[in-house]
Amino acid sequence: MTNNVRVRFAPSPTGPLHIGGVRTALFNYLFAKKFNGTFVLRIEDTDQNRYVEGAENYIIDALNWCGINFDEGPNTNETFGPYRQSERKHLYKAYAEKLIATNNAYYAFDTAEALDEARKKNESEGKTFIYNWHNRLTLNNSLSLPAEAVQAKLAAGDDYVIRFKSPENETLHLTDIIRGNIKIDTNVLDDKVLFKSDGMPTYHLANIVDDHLMEISHVIRGEEWLPSLALHYQLYTAFGWNIPEFAHLPLILKPTGKGKLSKRDGDKLGFPVFPLQWKDPKTDAISKGYKEDGYFPDAMVNFLAFLGWNPGTEQEIFSLEELVTAFDLKKVNKAGARFDPDKIKWFNHHYMQEQNTEALTAAFKNQRTELNTIDTGYIAMVIELIKERATFVSEFWDLSHFFFVAPKTYDEKASKKAFKDGTETVLLKVISIINTIEDFTVENMKKDIKGWITDNDIGFGKVMMPLRLALVGALQGPDVFDIMYMIGKAETIKRIEKVNAIL
Repeated sequence: MTNNVRVRFAPSPTGPLHIGGVRTALFNYLFAKKFNGTFVLRIEDTDQNRYVEGAENYIIDALNWCGINFDEGPNTNETFGPYRQSERKHLYKAYAEKLIATNNAYYAFDTAEALDEARKKNESEGKTFIYNWHNRLTLNNSLSLPAEAVQAKLAAGDDYVIRFKSPENETLHLTDIIRGNIKIDTNVLDDKVLFKSDGMPTYHLANIVDDHLMEISHVIRGEEWLPSLALHYQLYTAFGWNIPEFAHLPLILKPTGKGKLSKRDGDKLGFPVFPLQWKDPKTDAISKGYKEDGYFPDAMVNFLAFLGWNPGTEQEIFSLEELVTAFDLKKVNKAGARFDPDKIKWFNHHYMQEQNTEALTAAFKNQRTELNTIDTGYIAMVIELIKERATFVSEFWDLSHFFFVAPKTYDEKASKKAFKDGTETVLLKVISIINTIEDFTVENMKKDIKGWITDNDIGFGKVMMPLRLALVGALQGPDVFDIMYMIGKAETIKRIEKVNAIL
């Protein structure tokens, strides 16, 4: 099963890459790397009507940001290239005609109007219109027409499609790595269109031909392609090719657990459904991205790995390398995976603590122009004190502004709680103690101020709450003595004097 593993991720460039697509790419990547195989990116752009400018670059940028790097693809190790289906369209007609020659497909000349009329007739009789064994001999195709009439139509340049000839009264026995054995009655299958007279194949033909020519060993794709499995199996059989192993991943569900996750869910609940920000080239509308919202790629990858897969242990934090080692398609669930916006924040908070302080400092400075004149080393020390409380770099300022700017106002509720009769006298005593500390370190401050509090049997809250309010403007922030050390003796005294004067 695992000899010469070659898998592919084959998105269509019809817009931004949904995180469901990123999850599919990730699972393909993990499977390939686990068996020292090859991960291929193929751009399936046969539907030129839906092609969106910039979408291909977006897909590649998104995969690169996540660290899901492809081994072969557009402009990369093009061993089996080209890797855009629009550049391969010269290949497909011969394969479609080969199916006709082996009686596995046929020409159909039905107009859209004629098919619509047949559809309406069936609906009026309470039936569903299916183009297959039960009616194809009554329709306008090379199975119902004389050979001379067919050749005449082709010579005249009449529009046509090539349809697969689905068998009658057979049972297909299919296998899926995740879903096990599947039985399909061929009588319920329609004769899918494989090729059109404009020279473009449909997804089904191009997909199978490309997977064969690119020697794909395993097809790992979303559950939405499960209804196509029967046709794809039959196409491989009709061509006489080896059939790859299939695995259909579960849907990613809305946070409620009901229905497939969509962009509307993200818009409604305030979270992105795309890895990177996307600007629609037609409307200029901007959709949020995880990168721009401050998520780390490691957090996103770790989160997506658990959407439908479970290692069977208590471990939740995995590096990409650890995911490769642990990943097993047989541990992927059949049931849909509920998307939890809070869980990805939990992952992001963890990876925040793992980040290089230098990189966090640069990111923080990039967000706040008022930090440009402040020493980088000082900012880094501040980040070390507050990052444990942060999930995003964008939260740094709210958690640390008092390290850079003295409070101009004081939280009203906190002020009433912290300032009582005698508080002014207590703070004046704190100032006098601070003035006696020559070596202004955290240890010396704790020893002298806490010693005075203990010796005089004063409640710690009576001292520490107003002191914190003076330094921060609210009852929040890291250790009071760390704040005092960072802003320095003179600034500490200045802030205490100011709060005493005001409150």
